[in-house]
Amino acid sequence: MDPDNKPEVTYLINDVSKRVGLSQKRIREYETNGFIRPIREPKTNNRRYTEADIRQIQRVKVLIHEHGFTVSCLKYFLSAAPCWVIFECGQKEICPTYGSVRLPCYEMIEKTGVPDRVNKCRQCPIYLNRDQRITALLEKP
Repeated sequence: MDPDNKPEVTYLINDVSKRVGLSQKRIREYETNGFIRPIREPKTNNRRYTEADIRQIQRVKVLIHEHGFTVSCLKYFLSAAPCWVIFECGQKEICPTYGSVRLPCYEMIEKTGVPDRVNKCRQCPIYLNRDQRITALLEKP
């Protein structure tokens, strides 16, 4: 069997909660606010979290609990900054949007057609929050 075709390991919310040190309620709030989008089991609708989801939860936790971002502030920041700045994306070098300031990453993805290895971008909080109003962080005097 090709190692690239192995099914991705996923975890239930209880396991993720213990691993990241957050309550299940808080993790569900992160989902409600568009910071993560776990896979749903078709029959039970249970949330299943990938390693990428867990890394996102940990990063959001750091931004909120260690750097003092509020949820509203973080959502605003997501509308104004590229994902590789916020989430330290490990795939940025192969992403067609890396270094581009012309378009938000999700628009560039739509226009260029993304290789399968970058398709996880659609799980990124910036993509998930793409409907947020985008405004300049600082206004000109």
